[in-house]
Amino acid sequence: MEVTPSHTQAVSGWAAMDESGKVVLFSFKRRENGVDDVTIKVQYCGMCHTDLNYINNAWGNTIYPVVPGHEITGVVTKVGTNVSGFHPGDRVGVGGIAASCLDCDHCHRSEENYCDKMTFTYNNISSDGSITYGGYSNMLVADKRFIVSIPDSLPLDAAAPLLCAGITVYSPMKQHGMLQGEAGRRLGVVGLGGLGHVAVKFAKAFGLHVTIVSTSPAKEREARESLRADDFVLSTDQKQMQDMARSLDYIIDTVSAQHSLGPLLELLKVNGKLVLVGAPDKPVELPSIPLIFGKRTVSGSLTGGMKETQEMMDLCGKHNITCDIELVSADKINEALARLALNDVRYRFVVDIGSTL
Repeated sequence: MEVTPSHTQAVSGWAAMDESGKVVLFSFKRRENGVDDVTIKVQYCGMCHTDLNYINNAWGNTIYPVVPGHEITGVVTKVGTNVSGFHPGDRVGVGGIAASCLDCDHCHRSEENYCDKMTFTYNNISSDGSITYGGYSNMLVADKRFIVSIPDSLPLDAAAPLLCAGITVYSPMKQHGMLQGEAGRRLGVVGLGGLGHVAVKFAKAFGLHVTIVSTSPAKEREARESLRADDFVLSTDQKQMQDMARSLDYIIDTVSAQHSLGPLLELLKVNGKLVLVGAPDKPVELPSIPLIFGKRTVSGSLTGGMKETQEMMDLCGKHNITCDIELVSADKINEALARLALNDVRYRFVVDIGSTL
């Protein structure tokens, strides 16, 4: 384990030590609270599919030991002398970004997530040469510029996944004009999981007609009754897909498994837009004919900047939008990871760090 002179605070957490797919108790050090830093007692941490990929080294770039977690909520315990926006006792959250250069065009536009020097909350190398460790731990030291306030109306456990799943769908919805409230706009959400169910909640809050596209017929009842989706299409049913042809203005594709975009593109109207927010480990299939004949657009989106993340969190407070979660104790992380690998969760696991570490 690497050690740097400023890292003197003892921390307890959970880490994967190798590609076995298991996490174990892990003790490490975090830096002292600097002048621009905020120290946070972690209460909850959402479990993202990205965590599973890093734990298993699915992308081939894991730095072991890895402490996952980038959907972190907790309470401020200490602030640096240059910090004015946060105070001890404040309810705050930390997402996927730990640092950026703060001086490039992207940073000046509050698009820190696209900065070439952006540092992830875990499994990255910090400017001081240390490895970043995530929220599966009892405390965190974060730069004031990469923290958001959590509205008092939102419970910290159900708000935690908003810091990844929430902003990941909110950002492209905003950027592509899906949240402008234009009457009659129709959105398709592909995949009803951690990201998909939040996309449905945002869409309904802003008056969109929502169609869920899924491979699982068992999800239809919950989609319609609990999430108030307007339509449900089984993607494996060719007739259902044909009946929905050219009916959607937008599609958000949250699926993290390899699949073809061709059938989805056929659901879009002319000039329709499809945004990829899932991250399959193998290339998706993109046929040219439905793209060309419908003058359709395919794009991708990576979380959001800090200004946008705070805006999203405030809107969630206003509209009472939270994630549907299963709360697990820290000693049950491995069981939850095994279920997550099978997509056996409705819809996001959140680790109860505060009561178990």
